[in-house]
Amino acid sequence: MMDKEQVQNYIAKRVALELHDGDIVNLGIGLPTRVANFLPEGIQITLQSENGFTGLGPTPPSDQIDESIVNAGGQPVTILPGGCFFDSATSFGIIRGGHVDVSVLGALQVDEKGNIANYMIPGKMVPGMGGAMDLVTGAKKVIVAMEHTSKGSIKILKACSLPLTAVNAVDLIITEMAVIEVTDHGLVLTEVNPEYTIEDVIAATEAHLTISIK
Repeated sequence: MMDKEQVQNYIAKRVALELHDGDIVNLGIGLPTRVANFLPEGIQITLQSENGFTGLGPTPPSDQIDESIVNAGGQPVTILPGGCFFDSATSFGIIRGGHVDVSVLGALQVDEKGNIANYMIPGKMVPGMGGAMDLVTGAKKVIVAMEHTSKGSIKILKACSLPLTAVNAVDLIITEMAVIEVTDHGLVLTEVNPEYTIEDVIAATEAHLTISIK
């Protein structure tokens, strides 16, 4: 069984396979930022960060960290040749203007209609929703990258119970267990991690899954 580090890296590697040459991609706070370390070779992908960068590279070695270059989650990053720095107004102009091809972000809950809740648990202190609402409505494709369950609690539901970030926004869900497409007819299970069975995925998912393993 994979530990947490392996789980998150597995998800990040699988998300990276969904990216294509020429894509402009925003990686959300937390697990999604790991995708930068697993980008496919031989293709050009531009990573955009909502705090005002394009051209983000992988995490730097510990002895080469520049504390003034961080992603939206405050984690050290590198800037590749041709990268740019700009203000928040320009950053959100890129996002809201529909210039982001893929947005990758985590979630607390996703449901079978592609609704997403990823910023607030009632009764708990949170820093705020950040740019999530803009990112899930402004991007051409939205990928949720998250662990399949949280301490045994199911996260892929028939209907979200937490406050929604956006409605009908999610296109693809990638977890350590499976890849699930969101369609007009519900959720379609298209891939299962070999460490699990289809039955394992169904048991860890409240929403109905149509099985269509490729």
